[in-house]
Amino acid sequence: MRSVLILVLLAASAVLLPAPAQAAEAGGGIEVRNGRLVEGNGSDLVLRGVNHDFIWYPDKNGSFAAIKATGANAVRVPLGMGHQFRRTKPDEVRTIVRLCRQERLGCILDAHDTSGWGQDKKAATIPAAVAFWTSLRAELAGQEDHIILNIANEPFGVGGDWPWVQQTTDAVRTLRAAGFRHTLLVDAPGWGQDEAFVMRDNAERVRAADPTGNTVFDIHMYGEFDNAAKVNAYLGAYTKRRLPVLIGEFSGEHEWGDPDEDAIMAYAEAHSVGYFGWSWSGNDTPYSYLDLVHNFDPASRTAWGERFLTGPNGISTDTREATIFRNGTVVKATAVTSDSVRLAWPRRSFGTTYIVVAVNGAGESRVASTARPEVTLRGLKGSTEYTFAVYARGLLGNRSPRSEPVYAVTPPA
Repeated sequence: MRSVLILVLLAASAVLLPAPAQAAEAGGGIEVRNGRLVEGNGSDLVLRGVNHDFIWYPDKNGSFAAIKATGANAVRVPLGMGHQFRRTKPDEVRTIVRLCRQERLGCILDAHDTSGWGQDKKAATIPAAVAFWTSLRAELAGQEDHIILNIANEPFGVGGDWPWVQQTTDAVRTLRAAGFRHTLLVDAPGWGQDEAFVMRDNAERVRAADPTGNTVFDIHMYGEFDNAAKVNAYLGAYTKRRLPVLIGEFSGEHEWGDPDEDAIMAYAEAHSVGYFGWSWSGNDTPYSYLDLVHNFDPASRTAWGERFLTGPNGISTDTREATIFRNGTVVKATAVTSDSVRLAWPRRSFGTTYIVVAVNGAGESRVASTARPEVTLRGLKGSTEYTFAVYARGLLGNRSPRSEPVYAVTPPA
């Protein structure tokens, strides 16, 4: 009888240890649901971050940690294709992927050499960008939970006669046929600013070309977006149609018009739209006003850096780290919706009762009790981050320590 009692007590205390590796649940990648970017478990993902000029400064890798320290949850990294800029090597891509995961940053990789094709003679084509990505398939496979592929940066110059629709839909189809499962980001023509509304008016055609539906639209907001009316109308054309949109570049000043950064950031905050400021540091002297920090020194912010990082609706306002970097291996949050979440954990012994609690700082409150190693919690609020944990109680009433926390971010209702 004594040996049975010892076994029961041991089972109760160990019930929430990680399950064996072969039973671990495979994580999904970033994807689009209902017009919004979400993690594989359904948690809402609003990317807020900084562009880092890796093409020109491959030795400034300390910038990843510095960008993270600002409160950013993501970084956008231009890569060179060997046309306008030095070709980024596969080992450099592996380094970027590793650093993004190490610093717990979502990462957009962009093929930068396509900028202004048709007006810049050195620019690469969208098909060349597709070939570039295909050459990096081995370095990118399996990284879908934190890497997004920006197919072609600012393809085509100004005007509405470029074959943007055909080449963009072809690129999406080709990458999917090649086995890429990453969320794809497509830039507007017109040096990324869509002054002729080509992307805006053909977004549904591009979305329909992706059999996975995981394509996001990227607008760059510089001189074309110099007042709130233009900003709100353009972004609203996507959000009202539930088309996923992201502001991949913008700044507080620009040589070709003065962007309304206040309106851009206010709309993004009000509608949970992701944005990336251009850029961390290292812009040429005539364009140093685009730097967020002086000479890559995180302690020396520029006026633009102060505005972007700590000003109204800036990075420090409402930026959440992706849950994949915070959640452990014991309790899993899946099927996150605007009003529910499913929690699951390994079963360890017969007769165990599991007590689920919501954690709020140092406090907690019971939200469920079940004999099954899973529960679906309903009645949650949209656009809210939740923290849960689980206790296990054995047949004799012995309670295990509280599990590590698990996080879930509900999308807007």
